[in-house]
Amino acid sequence: MSLVELRTAVLAKNDDLAAALRADLTAAGTTAVNLLSSPGSGKTALLEHLLARCVERGIPVAALTGDLATENDAKRLARSGAPVRQVVTDGLCHLEADLVRDHLDGWLPAGTRLLFVENVGNLVCPASYDLGESLRIVLASVTEGEDKPEKYPTAYRWADLVVVTKVDLAAACAFDEQAFLDSVTGVHPGIEVIATSARTGQGVDALLERVLPADL
Repeated sequence: MSLVELRTAVLAKNDDLAAALRADLTAAGTTAVNLLSSPGSGKTALLEHLLARCVERGIPVAALTGDLATENDAKRLARSGAPVRQVVTDGLCHLEADLVRDHLDGWLPAGTRLLFVENVGNLVCPASYDLGESLRIVLASVTEGEDKPEKYPTAYRWADLVVVTKVDLAAACAFDEQAFLDSVTGVHPGIEVIATSARTGQGVDALLERVLPADL
């Protein structure tokens, strides 16, 4: 079997598992949100705010967070009061559907309506793996520059929503918002973009409303 054939087979198996997981989550009334970004984008800081807001509003929420090593992010996110579980990949550069399924099994609280899955910080491998999510979000920090969508087109092309983080630093970074939007549009025309700041709270409530199930 060639490398291409092996990769195709691996992705096909993952897609089958993801489809089954999505069906199970949907049947349970759970909306899963897959968060992708580069390392240092502010993904965890933003997620902590989202979880805290859900807890404050009584929305049944939980989170899985993936990293190559350590449980640092899980400990940080648990400060929100939401159920959180760490997925340690032991060097694997992305989450896969079977990892998500295995870590949810016997752990995800009954009645959970919103599940955030924080993927490993990487815009390459994670972009190819369906995790059984209902919504895929790619995050980009203003500190990363404006051309990330062009450099990592797969991540942006398969996303349902783009979130810009750390916008409170935009002026200091000389971030060109229009250039970024043009880059996004060149890869994924018409996709929604939400600007956020975990430091100031800008856009956090708007993002939460965007990801919540329609009946909440």
